[in-house]
This record gives sequence, C-alpha cells and structure tokens, in this order.
Amino acid sequence: MAILDLITEDCVKVPLTGTTKKVVLREMLEHLENAGKINDVETIYTALLLREDQGSTGLGAGIAVPHAKTEAVKDLVLGVGISPAGIDFDAVDGQPSKIFFLVLAPPEQSGKHLQVLSEIARISQSAAFLRVLISSQTAAEVVEMFRE
Repeated sequence: MAILDLITEDCVKVPLTGTTKKVVLREMLEHLENAGKINDVETIYTALLLREDQGSTGLGAGIAVPHAKTEAVKDLVLGVGISPAGIDFDAVDGQPSKIFFLVLAPPEQSGKHLQVLSEIARISQSAAFLRVLISSQTAAEVVEMFRE
C-alpha cells in the first residue's frame, strides 16, 4: 500500500494550530475523526502516548511520524499535518517538527504499517520536497505534492 493511496484532502490538516506534542496529536486525531477515518479518539490517543513514551517519533529534519498499532482502527489510517512554525516533538536533532505523518494500523497489519513507515523515511530524504511541503497552504496543495 502506497502513501499516495492513503493521502486524501480530508486526512490533511494545514495548518496545525497546536503548540505542544500532546495538543498536536489530539488535533490530528480529531481531524481524522471529523473526516470519518477513526472513531475512538481516546483509545488511539492513549496508544500514541504509550508509543511516544518508548521513544520520540520525532525523526529530525522537521519530520515527526507518530504511529501506533491499535485495535481501535480496522485498516491502515494515515493523517498528515503541517505546522509551518514547528513544535517541539523531542526530535533526535533537537529541531522543531513541521511535517507530521500520523500512522495507525490494527495489530495484524504490521506489514502495511512498516511499508508506510519505510515510504515516509524515503520521502524524508528529499530536502527540496520537504521545503515545498512545509510551504503548502491547503490540504489540496499537500495532496498535489504527493501526486507529482
């Protein structure tokens, strides 16, 4: 399953308004709930916080990939958020995170989960792509960037 198959305008939040890790996670989850992609925000939020307790998913270079496996979703869900100002996400490089890929999968879909995480890691290697993505003003622009 490719990221392109998962990214739709209703799964993209531009701009994120939260200024802390916990607020951004909740903001992204509520956006996905409003889009009809998830139902149980509290269970998923708890799963994400437990995953963050194991080690930050702030990869560095302005990217964070909060992710969790949870029974609260029936299929793989991907949310994308852009915070032009950036927030402290405890990234390994100490820099603020500006691009967020929120990945949720049921426990039995480990393969799909890893495939999406791998694709995000590959995308993260293109500094030019990331710069343009951060400057996106709308969800439509973000989706278009991935389609190009």
